Order: sequence, then structure tokens, then C-alpha cells
Amino acid sequence: MKREVTIDEVENMAASARESVWNKAKAEGREPKIYLHWTAGNHTAVFEDYHINITGDGEIYVTTDDLSETKSHTWRRNTGSIGIALCCCYGGGSASLGGFPPTAKQIEVMAQVIDRVATALWLTIDKAHVMSHGEAANNEDGGVGTHKPYAWWNDGYGDGDTRGDLEYLGTSESPSYKPWATDGSRGGDVLRGKANWYKNQRECS
Repeated sequence: MKREVTIDEVENMAASARESVWNKAKAEGREPKIYLHWTAGNHTAVFEDYHINITGDGEIYVTTDDLSETKSHTWRRNTGSIGIALCCCYGGGSASLGGFPPTAKQIEVMAQVIDRVATALWLTIDKAHVMSHGEAANNEDGGVGTHKPYAWWNDGYGDGDTRGDLEYLGTSESPSYKPWATDGSRGGDVLRGKANWYKNQRECS
């Protein structure tokens, strides 16, 4: 299924799923997580792997009526987590984001969705709770200790998954692939920063 929703509906859905999401995460010995992806498709195709898809023009689609449903978006990290994806990056890789790079509208809407979902789940917007797929592949939260050393397109797991999602956004803030950058230019850093900005704006209004 896919259904277009508003940002307020997303927050309400996350609030309704909060208890179940927390219970599932606690059963795994951790707190809930939000994982950020690209679909590796065009700007309109919505994929069932992710709870929330954001199209190139910023429309928001859900693929479930229950955000606590376990979806297959992040290897060994799906239970008690929510996957949010930008519809983009077909043909993308470390050198190029392909013919469908993230749009400015998508990036801003994803940041707003992160804010609302994290707020509804009672989560802090930090790397411990909100990660790009690229960061998760690097096991940067120490959550899964079985990952091999990360390299783009190095399919050491033999499952065809490259796990580089949103390492960079192709914008002035995040122009290129630099997975070990500490200057805030990685995609996950930029998206968390924007999400916290939206959160602060709401709380101050």
C-alpha cells in the first residue's frame, strides 16, 4: 500500500506507534532508531521497504498504517526502528548521485519528518538515535558488531547491498563523498542539524 499523508499525520502515526516501537526496541536491548535512506530509484517511485517515502517534490507517502511494523530497510536493525527514504539516486554512487539526486525540497521535508517522528517517539535527534544508512553500515553507534570494514560498492556480504545511502547530498553543505569527514558535511550530520533547527523553530514559536 501507499498513502499520501501530511506532516501532522506522520507525527500522529508515530505517536500512536510509540509504545509498540519502544517495546520492540527494548526486546533487542536498545532504544528505538530512525534510519535515513535513499531508494536508488527516481523521484516518484515509492518502495515498501521504508515506512515513509518522500518524493522529489516533497510529497510524503507511508507504506503502512502502523509505523511499528517491521520493514526490511537496514540490515539487522529493522526491529523497533523506522525507515525514512528519499525517492532518488537511481544510478548513484560515491562519485555521483546519478540522474535523480536529492532535491532541495526533499531534503528539507526529510528534516521536518525526522523532527516530527523523533518528537513523537521521545527521541533525541542525534547519531545515537537517527542515522543515515551509510552511518549504520559503518556501525558508528556500535549497535551491530558484525559489519565488515566499510567501502562503497564493496559487497562483502554477498547480498548486493552497497549501503552508502545519504553519505552525501550533492548540495553546498554536503557536496561530495567524504565518509570520515568531521566538519559536519556528511549527509547524516546535515540532516540531523536541519531536523534540530526545525525542532527549535517549533518549540520557540
